[in-house]
Amino acid sequence: MTEFTVEPSRIKDRYLSVLDSIQSTAIRFGRSPGAIGLLAVSKTRTNEEVRTLAQAGQLDFGENYVADALPKIHALKSLGLTWHFVGTVQSNKTNMIAQHFDWVHSIDRARIAHRLNDARSNEPLNVCVQVNVDDEPQKSGVCLGDVADLVTNLQELPLLRLRGLMSIPRARSNPEESRTAFSTLYQLFQEVRPSESEHWDTLSMGMTNDYEIAIEEGATLVRLGTALFGPRA
Repeated sequence: MTEFTVEPSRIKDRYLSVLDSIQSTAIRFGRSPGAIGLLAVSKTRTNEEVRTLAQAGQLDFGENYVADALPKIHALKSLGLTWHFVGTVQSNKTNMIAQHFDWVHSIDRARIAHRLNDARSNEPLNVCVQVNVDDEPQKSGVCLGDVADLVTNLQELPLLRLRGLMSIPRARSNPEESRTAFSTLYQLFQEVRPSESEHWDTLSMGMTNDYEIAIEEGATLVRLGTALFGPRA
C-alpha cells in the first residue's frame, strides 16, 4: 500500500494555488507569466507525492542528494520528468550527476564543471553558476567578483550548456530583506551575460518564503518545496 506524506488532493490544490500566485505576481509587476518557471524541490518527498504533482502538470523537479534522487529518478522514468540537481556537487558524485540529471544549478568551481563535462555524453548538461550573493563563508557558491571568470571558463566546455545564475540568499525573518540580494543577482545576470547568449535565460532565485519578491526583482525560475508539499515530516 502506497503511503503519502501529504494527501494527493492537498498537493494538487497547493500546486494550482502556487501557479495562480506566480501568474498574478508576474502580472502585478508587469512581467509575462510565461516567463517564470516553477521548479518543484522534491527532496525527502515520496515517489507518489512526486507522481501526483507530475500528473497535475509539473514536470521539473529538484533534488539535493544523489543517493536519494537516483532511485526516485529510476522509479518515475516513465513520466518523462526533467531532473535538476540543486545541492552541493561533490567531486565523487560528478559522474552520477552528469549521467542522470538534466540540469545542475550549483556550479561554483571550474574543477567541478570540467568533471561534469568529461562525464557527460551526447546532449549537453544544462548548468547554472551558483552565486554566494551574501558572501556567507559556510555556504556554497562563487563570490560576486569571481562570477565573470567562471562564466567565461564554462563557455569553453562543449558538453555543458550555460543557462544562467542561481543563488540562495541568507535566510531572513522578513522576506522583504532579501530584495537587495535579488536585485544584486539580477544586475549581475545582465552584466556577465555572454556575448553569444542563445541559451542564457535562467535566473534561479526565490523559494517558498520570498518567491514573490524574487519574481518582482527578475527571477525566471523559482524553487519551491514547502509551498507545494507542505512542511516536511
